[in-house]
Amino acid sequence: MFTGKGGVGKTTCSAATALHYAEGSRTLLISTDATPSLKHIFETDGAVAGVPSLAIREIGAAEVRRLWDEKFGREVYQVFSAFVDIGYDEFTGFVTSVLPGLGEEFMVDYIRELSQAGDYTHVIWDTAPLGQTLGLLATPALLTEHLRLAPRIYSRLRAGRGSRQPVLEILRRWEALSAANMEFLRNDVSFTMVTIPEALAVAQLAGVFGEMGRYGLAVGSIIVNNVVKTEESPFLRTKARQQRAYLEHIRSQYGRLAITELPLFPQEVRGLARLREVSKILFPGGA
Repeated sequence: MFTGKGGVGKTTCSAATALHYAEGSRTLLISTDATPSLKHIFETDGAVAGVPSLAIREIGAAEVRRLWDEKFGREVYQVFSAFVDIGYDEFTGFVTSVLPGLGEEFMVDYIRELSQAGDYTHVIWDTAPLGQTLGLLATPALLTEHLRLAPRIYSRLRAGRGSRQPVLEILRRWEALSAANMEFLRNDVSFTMVTIPEALAVAQLAGVFGEMGRYGLAVGSIIVNNVVKTEESPFLRTKARQQRAYLEHIRSQYGRLAITELPLFPQEVRGLARLREVSKILFPGGA
């Protein structure tokens, strides 16, 4: 799972990592960014030519809505629509605004099921920008608090025409699913933080590490993208000088983790040839 603030190069790193693993095993690369660019970076409309073991899926809001429908959406809606005149789209918008991270929650569940199915040796997840990803971490606690307060209201409600389950039972199943997803994240997922050597990105790292640690999630590696490795012009010399302090901070604060520095490339990273250049840096010696 690759995470980080928007625009730091998560998609590039995810794509290069997936390409590395796909050279030897069946690999699935998933993007849940609202504006996915996997197909753009691979320069393809579907399968990646020459890499038959790599599958790409860009999953947007419509797919998340489908997952919501399959799990609990219609059941919960039947209960509320019996008492409130509200359309399903409006209801779903309300629920997702009340529970931040709901979309990501169901994406974690989807990826967990893919992992358990065993069709792929590796699943690489290019996440949405950091704020949305962290939102999913709060979902289990929000559900627990909701269930603590809800019995006085929900215990008297019964689901409508399509189901006979009490709404509390539905919500408890949702809570159980959320707990299972958190255990999956804690025990079966490798997290890589992608950042850049600039003030705002580096300043955010401590808070992000603290937030993830609070939920028992451990970042295993950091990729620092767009590092100036050559000083052949006044611009590059100035840029390199500005980056040094931030790079030193990352090395000193997070030296216990695997840290990889990706250079600032002179051209856009697109297509297999350039992605393989990135892959060789991320996995020196083919490791």
